[in-house]
Amino acid sequence: MTSAPDITPDSQHRGLVAALPASVRPFALLARFDRPIGWWLLFWPGAWAVALAGGAISRWTLIAWLLIGSIAMRGAGCVYNDIVDRDLDASVARTRSRPIASGAVSLKAAWVWLLVLCLIGLLVLVQLRLDTALLALASLALVAAYPFMKRITWWPQAWLGLVFSWAALVGWLEAWGSLTATGLLLYAGSIFWVIGYDTIYALQDREDDALIGVRSSALRMGRHVRGGTGICYALALLLWAAAFWLHRPDPLVWLALLPLALHLLWQVATLRPDDGAGALTRFRANRFAGLLMFLACLVVGTSL
Repeated sequence: MTSAPDITPDSQHRGLVAALPASVRPFALLARFDRPIGWWLLFWPGAWAVALAGGAISRWTLIAWLLIGSIAMRGAGCVYNDIVDRDLDASVARTRSRPIASGAVSLKAAWVWLLVLCLIGLLVLVQLRLDTALLALASLALVAAYPFMKRITWWPQAWLGLVFSWAALVGWLEAWGSLTATGLLLYAGSIFWVIGYDTIYALQDREDDALIGVRSSALRMGRHVRGGTGICYALALLLWAAAFWLHRPDPLVWLALLPLALHLLWQVATLRPDDGAGALTRFRANRFAGLLMFLACLVVGTSL
């Protein structure tokens, strides 16, 4: 079993959240405003798409709207997930302090908070073209189904990949004007990236998940989790390399991916499956991985 010191609670009073009034703080924790890593990971694929399409500078307002939308909708997704998982969360050491599971926020209040966050997302939606807005709305079906995936498949991380990579399609369609093979490859690569980093994240909960019957790729991979994560990252890099090549058929574009490849290699090479704190550190390092990918897309997108 994981020892108590290795468990990082999922809701923490820190940073700006700690300075909020006590009555407001549980709602900020429910939307995971204390954990910005989530909305960074949701945001990056959309920013990559805009940068690769050549609009990182001219369409900076689009990137800003994608960031606002990522913060709001990641928060909404967390609220919805906690509503569905409130009984499971109460059974897991890392998640039993979440506001709904702990009773800090009532179920009714959580639904109201979810509606508020969705309205902020709607504000972002109206900034997009109609076809892009409809594409963004299509992701809601995937989002609604995600909390149930851990009950029916060993690969809920793959479903999360579909959800957390969707912004790549939205950003590409809005910036480029149509969904092309380049945008689809960018999306596909992001899916494998998400599977990789969320498998690392799931290492923290392997013992509790096994006891309560929750499934995850970390459990499915077993002792091969490091190799499995490495394969996911390798597939992501290959798909992104193909996207770059289609966008600009020059071998030099692959050099733009080298810093990211080295960073992902470091994550896998230093990963210790039984080290929960280390797994969390490597998971959070994907915020920097997203930045490296953004810079790679910026270089390739602006050099056409």
